[in-house]
Amino acid sequence: MSAGVFGQFRLMPTDTLILDGNSLTIADVVHAARAPACRVGVSPSALAALDASRGRVEAALASGQAIYGINTGFGKLANVRIAPADLDRLQVNLIRSHAAGVGAPLPPEIVRGLMILRANVLLRPTSGVRPALVEALVAMLNAGLIPHVPEQGSVGASGDLAPLSHVALVLMGEGAVRVDGSPAPAGPALAAAGLTPFRFAPKEGLAFINGTQAQTAILALLVHDAEVLWRSAVGAAAMSLEALRGTPTPFDARIHAARPHAGQVEAARLMRALLADSAIRESHREDDARVQDAYSLRCTPQVLGAAWDAIAFAARTAAVELNASTDNPLVFENGDVLSGGNFHGQPVAQALDVLAIALTTLQAISERRVERLVNPDLSQGLPAFLTADPGLSSGYMMVQITAAALVAESRTLCHPASVGSIPTDANQEDFVPMGMGAAYKARRILANATHVVATELLCAGQGLQLLLPLTPGRGVGELFGRLRGLQPPVPPLAEDRPPAPDLARLADALREGVFDPATIG
Repeated sequence: MSAGVFGQFRLMPTDTLILDGNSLTIADVVHAARAPACRVGVSPSALAALDASRGRVEAALASGQAIYGINTGFGKLANVRIAPADLDRLQVNLIRSHAAGVGAPLPPEIVRGLMILRANVLLRPTSGVRPALVEALVAMLNAGLIPHVPEQGSVGASGDLAPLSHVALVLMGEGAVRVDGSPAPAGPALAAAGLTPFRFAPKEGLAFINGTQAQTAILALLVHDAEVLWRSAVGAAAMSLEALRGTPTPFDARIHAARPHAGQVEAARLMRALLADSAIRESHREDDARVQDAYSLRCTPQVLGAAWDAIAFAARTAAVELNASTDNPLVFENGDVLSGGNFHGQPVAQALDVLAIALTTLQAISERRVERLVNPDLSQGLPAFLTADPGLSSGYMMVQITAAALVAESRTLCHPASVGSIPTDANQEDFVPMGMGAAYKARRILANATHVVATELLCAGQGLQLLLPLTPGRGVGELFGRLRGLQPPVPPLAEDRPPAPDLARLADALREGVFDPATIG
């Protein structure tokens, strides 16, 4: 597991990601979305196949048959036939009318991610767009132009219509791009980058906005961050176990081989590695009257293991969706142009909901260990609230309260969105997955989980400090050293000080992977 389930980067020495419609990985998306200097290229063979697919669309149009969204209206208006002279205008009207997003803008890394995903999916020969559309989108990426995409307004079917329409608007020279964090007119930005507005031909507007790429981009970034946080949460649990002078017996490999869920086995393995050669354990082995530790310590592999299995499920869903045909209609080699429902985001929305539940579980058990660390009735001899002068000083009393507040919020947010359909489009789209709602909640829950694990690191580190000169296991000792070596520093608690800066620094370090046991040699 230390290598993750997300694949390896496929970058050339010049740091260029080549899209071909078939082999994009989560690792590719994460790197290219978060590294604006990464260039995006297109496979020549994929462009050739796409050109052939476009020829099949042109042939179908020439035949005079009615083809959904190409020479008909959309959704409830699918039975309205559009005159040949109006087909290009049909696509432009579609994009303008569907750019109905509201709310705060999506962060640049998510917008870059959805643009990369959309280019990759449009490269698939089932899309039937002209190669020029993919090339125009890639040129916008490489010019560093980030469309202003409101995060609200998509129900996840027929795809992420509103978010993708806001991107398509910019391709047309309309809408807005992000400049220094604020929206600016797209037309002048395109001109300044040496780009000309793109004009959508029949099928191309519909192909562009029928897809799950906004919610999938968020899922891809989230599963990467969740994996790093998961391993870091195991590290925090090991630190807490040492600070609370718990026993490593429940992590014996034989116990987990008897119930071999993959995540449980891996969590136990990581705990054993982190706790190896613990002087703290040896100091109380003989006189420890406890037979068993509390569940929040003893059942760490079972609880966090289940969270890992959920993250892995979400990752597998994302991996499939990255290279899946999600527009409509689809074009096939024999010339058939078939209308279906691959734009429906139910698989992605469900994976986001599962991820939200897993991350809520992860932070909830972390908060229970924080409570044990600060509570003198549970902490095995540590001073109340981890301060040397309880009463005059409050120590980390409020740190646990902060963690409790975040867990409570996450428990409210993790109610699934993917079961909450509201029919749309005059009941033509009568069951929708609410994927972007699921994505919004999962992002917030990940942020909460990161801060809760930061509270555990802060308290566990203080607990280990109070046990010195006894030293923890090798892996825990490495994590403890990294905590104390942060810049700006997170020093031991002496007199009361505001914990907020320390918690913010620890949360940043968690996002950077500083406490990921996979980075320990």
